[in-house]
Amino acid sequence: MSLGQRIADDMKAAMRAKDAPRLEAIRLLRAAIQRREVDERIELDDTGILQVIDKLVRQGQESIAQFEGAGRTDLVAKEQASLAVFTSYLPAPLAPEEIEALIDVAIRDTQAASIKDMGKVVGYLKPKLQGRADMAAVSGRVKERLA
Repeated sequence: MSLGQRIADDMKAAMRAKDAPRLEAIRLLRAAIQRREVDERIELDDTGILQVIDKLVRQGQESIAQFEGAGRTDLVAKEQASLAVFTSYLPAPLAPEEIEALIDVAIRDTQAASIKDMGKVVGYLKPKLQGRADMAAVSGRVKERLA
């Protein structure tokens, strides 16, 4: 079953169960997916959907930090509930050792020798790590290795 179909099925289940917080989060996710599909005039595959989910998770984490700073615990709780729904669709995160091993393989396969080759290495890694690792952190590790 594709990720898009799983999200649609979960939305129906949340409707039947009258689970309003979960339904709201899934509707937000579906709207973000549809917005990207309309903007780019494509139908997203699982990788594209994972990119949308990853973006929503990052935005949610930033929102939580801002809400905590403003003392809005009600909004923090709501955002954390949405974040839990979004992360349930992400694949299991990779361990740091697995990420390091993939970076080694990427550097070897792309024949990267200097920081100038960082784009090739990150481009090689992105499809393999999408939704499974923080790409900003991975980018930093690649930069350290190539410097």
